[in-house]
Amino acid sequence: MAAVRAVLALGGNLGDRKANIRSAIRALKETEGIKVVKKSPLVESFAVTAAGVDQSRPNYLNGVVEIDTELKPGALLDVVRAIEKDHGRIRLERWGSRTLDIDIITYGSLIKDGKRLTLPHPRAFERAFVTVPWSLMNPDAVLPGHGSVAALAAEVRDQVWVVK
Repeated sequence: MAAVRAVLALGGNLGDRKANIRSAIRALKETEGIKVVKKSPLVESFAVTAAGVDQSRPNYLNGVVEIDTELKPGALLDVVRAIEKDHGRIRLERWGSRTLDIDIITYGSLIKDGKRLTLPHPRAFERAFVTVPWSLMNPDAVLPGHGSVAALAAEVRDQVWVVK
């Protein structure tokens, strides 16, 4: 199988956030069939829950990576879920605090609406913590079905701040 370019978003708000993201990227690099091509700067943002922004919870740190992968989408999802679990991720509540979250944002130009995986990620277009670091990493990026990532990021840029 030829390699497919995919975009993954990584983040968390518990523990050593930066170390968890770095460790997850290392784990991706060590996975057969995955090559990390580019990494974005990291951005920080307030926690968002089902009820909206919650400044009483720890802030999130997020970044985006571009990978080339020979794994099929379901196998890639299995890999990222295993990396999350290895980093202490516990899935108790939707949109709850977590040590690590890895979302598959795009998988080539594949459009898929499945039980386990929807591609592109259905809420990526409205998330500053995805679009802003992605646009900083790749100003020409396009989110299938939504257009220019830079244009999407411009609308929500004030919701995150770049970490030095």
